[in-house]
Amino acid sequence: MSTPSRLWSNSRYTTWLVSDTAKALGGGLATFALPLIALQVTGEPVQAGIIGAIGTVVVLVTSLYGGVLADRHDRVRLMIVGAVTGAALAAGITALIVTDALSFAVLLGIEIALSAVFGLFGMAGESILKDIVPADALGRAQAANQARDAILRLGATPLGGVLLAAGGWLIGVAMLASSAVEAIAAGMLGRMRGTEAHDETRDVSSRSARSTTGAGERTEHPGVMAEIREGVGWLMRRRDLRPILFTMTAVNLGFSTATTTIVYLLQQRGESPAVIGLLGSAIGAATLIGALLATPLVSRVRAGAITIAALALPTVAIGILPFTDAVPVLIAAPAAALLFAPPLNAALLGYSMVAIPTELVGRVRSAMMVIVSGAMPLAPLIAGAGLSTIGPAATLGIAAALCAATFVRALCTPALRGLPAEPAWVAHAAEFEDPAPAASAVR
Repeated sequence: MSTPSRLWSNSRYTTWLVSDTAKALGGGLATFALPLIALQVTGEPVQAGIIGAIGTVVVLVTSLYGGVLADRHDRVRLMIVGAVTGAALAAGITALIVTDALSFAVLLGIEIALSAVFGLFGMAGESILKDIVPADALGRAQAANQARDAILRLGATPLGGVLLAAGGWLIGVAMLASSAVEAIAAGMLGRMRGTEAHDETRDVSSRSARSTTGAGERTEHPGVMAEIREGVGWLMRRRDLRPILFTMTAVNLGFSTATTTIVYLLQQRGESPAVIGLLGSAIGAATLIGALLATPLVSRVRAGAITIAALALPTVAIGILPFTDAVPVLIAAPAAALLFAPPLNAALLGYSMVAIPTELVGRVRSAMMVIVSGAMPLAPLIAGAGLSTIGPAATLGIAAALCAATFVRALCTPALRGLPAEPAWVAHAAEFEDPAPAASAVR
């Protein structure tokens, strides 16, 4: 078995990382460019907010089914299908921009299609990480992923600004290239699969067999909703994971409302895409620093202490924003708020992956994403409607209040404060193991 210190000698992990990085780059370009293109086309922050909100809802809904797909089927094949579908969509987006065929309805359709592909196939890539990285390396793997994400923020957002300024069609071309790399790396990962991947296939086959027998004349899966309920039910029974989910919902909403408001505000004030891109660069720089700290912090500091510190920073930083409209502060404050986000994500994601059974990882991870991000569709709506009605200061005040309330709740939640450091994760998670069989909900 590999050890955390030998993570980079795991060729399956590094190949997965290439595929996942290409996917994240393409998604990052779309996330940055599409709202700005929508603002240029419609001229209405509210309409741009509607597009972003609907896209988030589509991701949340389709990811639940995506979790079922990841547990039912070969995860590598799902990764390849998702990459090929993404490439086709990128080609279509490029053609629409070149022919000047964009409108509110077209942009909404693009957002829905991209969000559905991410929701349906993105969970397969996340779920397979547990199959290719041993339990004692998952925390460090998550820390490495956080560093990767920080680097992408440093590069992808300015790249998106430059491409958008040179011609929006270049965004589509870059997304197409990213999807091609994603598909090639996923195919290589499939050819490298070892015994653990074959074991995974046998486990899925066993679950499929259980779902087609012992129910009279039934010869099919018990249904998507039944399998989704199995994953959600397992998660809700975990007293160590449940409080984390609801606490993080509010801070995600608060921070996303703040950053979306800033992006819309800068665009309305006539700032160039390159200036707006500095927000992503600043966030990327801060999270890169945090990612460099993630590995030693996760292995030595209690996850509960990391959580409290990570929630204190946005409480202070976002709390400054309602009292200023200076561009340097609007860019620097959100970056400071996320300084401890990588250690937080590495700790909580690593711990949860250790705790989740392999046969449930797709559904449970999708349930976690839906719960944690459940309020996210409100962020672009609050930002767009707030700028149009109550103004930027009051809108940013709402974001600051959400962050402060989350910090107070975390202080009052023993389950958050009691999470240990990485060496004690396996033992700590075992204390909360569900005695029921993993497939008990499948008849």
